[in-house]
Amino acid sequence: MYEQIVAKEAKIAVVGLGYVGLPIALEFARKVSVVGFDIKDDRVEMIKRKEDPSRELPSSAFEGCDITYTSNPEDIRDARFYIVTVPTPINEHNEPDLSPLLGATHTVGKVLKKGDYVVFESTVFPGATEEECVPVLEKESGLQFIRDFKVGFSPERINPGDKQHTLVSIKKVTSGCDQESADVVSKVYQLIIQAGVHQASSIKVAEAAKIIENTQRDLNIAFMNELSIIFNRMGINTYEVIEAASTKWNFLKFFPGLVGGHCIGVDPYYLTYKARELGYHAQIIHTGRYVNDSMGRYLAKQIVKKLINKDKHPRQMKIQVLGATFKENVSDIRNSRVVDVIEELKSYGIDKIDVMDPYASAAELKKEYGLELSEKEEGPYDAIILAVNHTQYTDIPEEEFLKRAADDALFVDVKGIYRDKIQQMDYWSL
Repeated sequence: MYEQIVAKEAKIAVVGLGYVGLPIALEFARKVSVVGFDIKDDRVEMIKRKEDPSRELPSSAFEGCDITYTSNPEDIRDARFYIVTVPTPINEHNEPDLSPLLGATHTVGKVLKKGDYVVFESTVFPGATEEECVPVLEKESGLQFIRDFKVGFSPERINPGDKQHTLVSIKKVTSGCDQESADVVSKVYQLIIQAGVHQASSIKVAEAAKIIENTQRDLNIAFMNELSIIFNRMGINTYEVIEAASTKWNFLKFFPGLVGGHCIGVDPYYLTYKARELGYHAQIIHTGRYVNDSMGRYLAKQIVKKLINKDKHPRQMKIQVLGATFKENVSDIRNSRVVDVIEELKSYGIDKIDVMDPYASAAELKKEYGLELSEKEEGPYDAIILAVNHTQYTDIPEEEFLKRAADDALFVDVKGIYRDKIQQMDYWSL
């Protein structure tokens, strides 16, 4: 299989051209022949115009690639090595929603042939690939797992907005359903991953490795969020405490904040779901998730309390929120916890809230959350909330904030980047 791919006698099909799939497809297409498939016609048309729907890649990233884009499943029938990179979200009950993954698996199963490989990159609970996806492949293709086709798992590690830790510079975990497939999958990914690969002993180990990466980060941030609540009651700044503590070599320097997005705020629920199936209640993970999921509401309550103490009435308050995406310098609004802050503020009767963001799509924000993006400032504002540290917001002089601020306004610096820089306004951070 590897030799056929390198010789361009066998094509790689990447199923799902989102923020994970498109960069992978393009990297492979610089080495071998690729078909990029996505069910969304409009997304495919954008990509054909060398436009990244996720706004992560420049048009130059599309140059010099042997790749065909399609939304027609029949166009991937001739491929031999399938890479599935679709979202794995949670539902309203915080349980895994495997419908996008299983939908893509049905699509691949219908075109699967003897000798083909299928590698999944979507984050799942340990066991999902073999327990949920393989039966679908067998049913749709009429083929037998391992004897007729091979399956692997190689979790995605792309960090949106990160220009330093890119796809090719992050070590890749790979795995296969047997030693032969493990070796083939590893060699194929080594075509593009400059940092090298780590071959896990099994698919389950690779699945578990990915799920704990984000769960560990989630728990560390939850600890810092809880500390910020405690330190707020003590009247001390959390970031000053972290700065002092981090002078010790083995202190883990995490920071408080809003934990959203489609990874850290979602993946731990996949692990707790599987643990519950096995009869174990994952108490620490659940508690960490509760703390992080409640931070938006906590933040809003503290803001309202501080404004009321300034004799400002909620019905007359006007607030500006800078940033609406789930993290800095990305356009993705999925699972943005900034929305929690805004909704909680509205629950107090504050309806004059201007939301601004240089990356977010106004149409997507309206469709997903019913929120309007403000095109211009219409102060004066009783509170300015720097919710997301987009580059455009990280070096604004205090005089610029004062121009849009009402008398005795509150400046809320969620990530603490303006500490010691705001002198004339009432300053508060987590």
